[in-house]
Amino acid sequence: QVQLVESGGGLVQAGASLRLSCAASGRAFGSYVMGWFRQAPGKEREFVATISRGGVNTYYGDSVKGRFTIFRDNAKTTVYLQMTSLKPEDTAVYYCARSSRTVGVAIAYGDYDYWGQGTQVTVSS
Repeated sequence: QVQLVESGGGLVQAGASLRLSCAASGRAFGSYVMGWFRQAPGKEREFVATISRGGVNTYYGDSVKGRFTIFRDNAKTTVYLQMTSLKPEDTAVYYCARSSRTVGVAIAYGDYDYWGQGTQVTVSS
């Protein structure tokens, strides 16, 4: 069974930086594509970023491109989301997810089969 535990969320001011971590249990972490999504109150879950199993390929949602960076440490079975230049519209619960894909990247909600419990990020203006 795969478990994903996010951490690093919090309350910050606009323009600040924050790093989220997602620690994964279970086998073969390095074999799967990983991703981050977020969900603001009253809105649908939104794709944020994805990373290939080896960490070479990444892809970002338009709203975070150039500000967020996803990376992973397969030895530590952890995936990270480095967020910079945060804006109030980045306020959401951020979810880590493991894709069923083992090649390329994955941007669709349906490509992911395991999800963390989420961590709240609040950006004040």
